[in-house]
Amino acid sequence: MEKGKSRFKQYSKLMIPLTLSASLLLSACSNSDATTDAGGASTEKVKLKVEVFDRGNSPSGMTISDNYMTNYVQENFGTPNNIEIEYVPVPRSEETQKLNVMMASANDVPDIVFTYDSGTFYRYATQGGLTDVTELLDQYGSNLKKYLGEDALAYGQVDGAQLSIPGRRLVLGKYASYVRQDWLDALNLPVPKTADELYNTLVAFKEKDPGNRGGKVIPLGMSIAPAQYDSLLWSFIEPTTDEQRYTLTQKLGSADIPVLLPGFKEGLHFMNKLYNEGLISKDFALDEDKKQLWQDVQNGLVGAYTEDAGEMYFDYTNTYKNLETNVTGAKMTPIDPYANSEGVTVKPVYAPNAMYIMIPKSSKHAVEAIKYLDWMASGNNLFFMQNGVESENYTLVDGIPVAKADAPQEVTDRMYNYGDMAIIANGKYIGDEKSNAEAYIRQVPEEYQDLMRTSVEISNTNPIEPIVMPVPIQAESKYGSGLESKYKEIIVKTAMVSEDAFDSTYDSLMKEYMAGGGQAILDERTKVYNEMIKK
Repeated sequence: MEKGKSRFKQYSKLMIPLTLSASLLLSACSNSDATTDAGGASTEKVKLKVEVFDRGNSPSGMTISDNYMTNYVQENFGTPNNIEIEYVPVPRSEETQKLNVMMASANDVPDIVFTYDSGTFYRYATQGGLTDVTELLDQYGSNLKKYLGEDALAYGQVDGAQLSIPGRRLVLGKYASYVRQDWLDALNLPVPKTADELYNTLVAFKEKDPGNRGGKVIPLGMSIAPAQYDSLLWSFIEPTTDEQRYTLTQKLGSADIPVLLPGFKEGLHFMNKLYNEGLISKDFALDEDKKQLWQDVQNGLVGAYTEDAGEMYFDYTNTYKNLETNVTGAKMTPIDPYANSEGVTVKPVYAPNAMYIMIPKSSKHAVEAIKYLDWMASGNNLFFMQNGVESENYTLVDGIPVAKADAPQEVTDRMYNYGDMAIIANGKYIGDEKSNAEAYIRQVPEEYQDLMRTSVEISNTNPIEPIVMPVPIQAESKYGSGLESKYKEIIVKTAMVSEDAFDSTYDSLMKEYMAGGGQAILDERTKVYNEMIKK
């Protein structure tokens, strides 16, 4: 059995040739205690501490800080540069809390940390807790800069200083919706193309129970995860001016939310109607991780739902596979039903940046940190970290790496944490945009790839792109975490109250939201917008 370090060197000859970038040959100087030789390697051994997400899924014989991929990095980057890499595990579900604790301790914080939360990044940036890597990128990060591009890098800049290195997000689409095609066929119904048509479809599913669920049918699957309600709510937002978009949008965590935009209340009212008529999951407020929703879909209870595009086809959920196994003849079709008042099926998409990779101001190894990230972006290193060994982990099909379905478990286990190790990318990087999208699609079993392709196309149709403010909004950093909880509370409570109590419940919750920081965000965004248009 190949675990951890064992047998790693046996595969070194099979790896794609490794090339250290020219920037790694430069001498280390600023922000580093180590001295270097003429080749750029440290003459004194340096320990570089790197945060890594721990999802509690390490295969037997491996740990999140000692596995095939960590050993690959040590042998191909660390050892040649006289750097010992220590990976510091942080539970994924507690990443923000743990990061706050580490950042408060200059002695214990890793040299490389990261977060997906823009408010957390901006807070550290404005408090002076981060290293400005502008010059370090010029000196040691040429490959990294080329890979990321100006658009992604801009998300890590504050007042002209490069205070984080944003990972590059390669798939920007978020959501697609799905409907039980076999239920539509049984009732001779068309594929719904608007929210009203979807409503009529849901009513028919409930009343006629085409799947013979014995009264257990859930016409529209719902959870309290954004994937289930975002598209619905955004479809009710009215056409807005630039001023409204900049001032009334609020960024909580990594996402823009429409809580103050015209039409938001109407979207909530539609959810209230669905809930009171028994058309959505009764206990959706308790399902924060979508686990109950996935179970309901797999058991054939759900008639339609919205999801992260294609998530049902991936092996880690097996949602669609299990549905087909559990319910003979079950078939779900990707759809795009949430059209706005102009008939356009709008939906939010991701920004081109992924996580914010940061080097704390207290780090003495900023040079080595940049070299590490630059090495990842150079040669074939990122490709190997994401795909493994050709003919063992994957085969090339039309230039796209496709994972081998028949690979032995010990070979498959090598790649279990590639997404958390290859931190400069979110999604598989092949090169051009079309190839990157195709690589993403081909991660699912071949029999689902056409459905996956349709899902991705839907997720990219009529995108609502994130608003980029010219400066950080301090109030979003200060109040964002609490308001995220309040935002979900608004969605849940307005959905679950009786129809005659909707208005009063909405008004009360919105008053609390604004008092809890929403007004402060609105005021600051308005001020920033007014200053922006004067320039």
